[in-house]
Amino acid sequence: MGPPRILCVAEKPAIAKIVAMHLSGGSMRTNSIRGNQYVKNYVFTFNFGDPWGTCSVTMTSVIGHLTGLDFTSQYRGWTSCQPVSLFDAPVCESVASDKLSIAQNIKEQARSAKALFIWTDCDREGEHIGTEVRHQARQANSSIEIKRAKFSNTEKAHVLHAARTPIDLDDRQANAVAARIELDLRIGAAFTRLQTLQLRNLAESLNDRIISYGSCQFPTLGFVVDRYLRVKNFKPEDFWAIKVMHVRDGIQVKFNWRRVHLFDRAAVTVMLERCLTAKKAKVTKVNKKPTSKWRPLPLTTVDLQMMGSKYLRMDSQKIMKVAEALYTKGFISYPRTETDQFDKGIDLKKLVEKQVPDNSWGEYARGLLNGKFKTPRSGRHNDQAHPPIHPICWVSPSSLSADERKVYEFVVRRFLACCSEDAKGQTSEVEIRYGDEIFHAKGLTVLEKNYLDVYIYEKWESSQQLPAFQVGELFEPTEANIVEGQTTPPNYLTEPELIALMDANGIGTDATMAEHIAKIKEREYVATRPRGSGRNAVQEFLPTRLGIALVEGYDNVVAGLPDSPSLSKPFLRKEMELRMREICAGTKTRAQVVRESLEMYQEVFVQTARRIDMLKAACRKYVVEQAAS
Repeated sequence: MGPPRILCVAEKPAIAKIVAMHLSGGSMRTNSIRGNQYVKNYVFTFNFGDPWGTCSVTMTSVIGHLTGLDFTSQYRGWTSCQPVSLFDAPVCESVASDKLSIAQNIKEQARSAKALFIWTDCDREGEHIGTEVRHQARQANSSIEIKRAKFSNTEKAHVLHAARTPIDLDDRQANAVAARIELDLRIGAAFTRLQTLQLRNLAESLNDRIISYGSCQFPTLGFVVDRYLRVKNFKPEDFWAIKVMHVRDGIQVKFNWRRVHLFDRAAVTVMLERCLTAKKAKVTKVNKKPTSKWRPLPLTTVDLQMMGSKYLRMDSQKIMKVAEALYTKGFISYPRTETDQFDKGIDLKKLVEKQVPDNSWGEYARGLLNGKFKTPRSGRHNDQAHPPIHPICWVSPSSLSADERKVYEFVVRRFLACCSEDAKGQTSEVEIRYGDEIFHAKGLTVLEKNYLDVYIYEKWESSQQLPAFQVGELFEPTEANIVEGQTTPPNYLTEPELIALMDANGIGTDATMAEHIAKIKEREYVATRPRGSGRNAVQEFLPTRLGIALVEGYDNVVAGLPDSPSLSKPFLRKEMELRMREICAGTKTRAQVVRESLEMYQEVFVQTARRIDMLKAACRKYVVEQAAS
């Protein structure tokens, strides 16, 4: 009798290959599977340690989710039932047609296996995919033992440790994903059918169009429309301020008014006259004190998307795609994490040491190792699953694509900045009383750039030095007059701002935000355009006419109805996300959360169907009438 067989299943073919390479030491047999050109079976032996010992291993993979959820056939037709029926119509889970060969491969390999080791990504989605794999394996072998490898990167030592210290699948996390899948199907289908069928005859442009609804898409669209309307409805106001300037030692010192500005010209004129009558200003405060610019916190997914879309000129979806590729190749840690604190067990100096060969930041890394290393700051978030995003090894720039180079460089520079000293400086401040008014001037001297030498994405510059002022001295300002200005509208939303709003309002997870933004662009609810030019250009979001119509329509549906949140606002979805966490924590069951969330949305659905004319009127106003004009 030969050694026991262990079946290992990863989430993607590339992860299966790299894990198999590490476990087998490169000595393995590669077999193709029938019906899929991407999935391979890697066969080798590996010693798992107690209690498994040396085993014959088959390492294979799925390609994301194996199964999909849909309504039973009699409910799939667009006019097969009233859309409201979809809140409780029967649903069935089945293996997607293009994944049948993958499911069959798992069954075949599981028949003679003693255990199944799940190697899916260690997040909620990965736990759910793990349960799909488990289901297929148990269909073929009901007594197969199930374990899960916990890993955050694909470095060899980390992979070997994960293989020898398996844990159990987390069914709570899998149940949270299963609840979300069912809720997204039912709520999305009900509202999509309702609005598509009701609005399609209003305009030619809507005739053959599916007007989709998603409980994350619509609040995301709502943020864009809200900012657009604030810009469009903005009415500039005139304001007046007192400008005081004094020349001393050849330096022009501009003093800022404590009141900043006022909207009453006559009042400002009286205040200036009192200043001029007093003739002399008196120095009431002179301060010099050390100041610091804090090094950044360890990197999370949301921060990577925000900073990346701001500094790397890539949209959040592209950044995540590139980060996934870098992770799969073993260059960075898992890029989906909410954690902004490093575990004390991670040898950070060893990770810094790996960056010494680099031509751009190698010298800086060496400096950290020679006494400048500082323990990173700790943020307040820890998802208990993955460390902050960090580099695993040094990679030669020539082995990366242009986009991979940009993202990898950002991850490395951010990591080195975390392990650095804060930037140090000194501020000087002078406060004066002139008439009855207070004015002040500030200066900054940067003494040590520290982390800013490597983190090139932030700037902190010395300003012009203030001349020597003494407390109690009197002087007659060189210039004092009234300046006039106008308030300016806010800018349209940029992607970093939109991600920040989604994060603050609990719309989507760090892993799905980029997808929701991509979806509202794909649905043509919003468009993007560059603001500024060259390196300083950023993409800003503007809603289309249909996007504005949908948000205004849904806002009007609930207008005047107490305790009825609009679908374009984040409240309903945020509530749903909080309930998902309760499933993960074990305080609510999947069935409870599905029932409660469906009741919440069905109530809004019934109101929408009853007041559908509000939605139609908004579409006529923006899509029909504005298009005609």
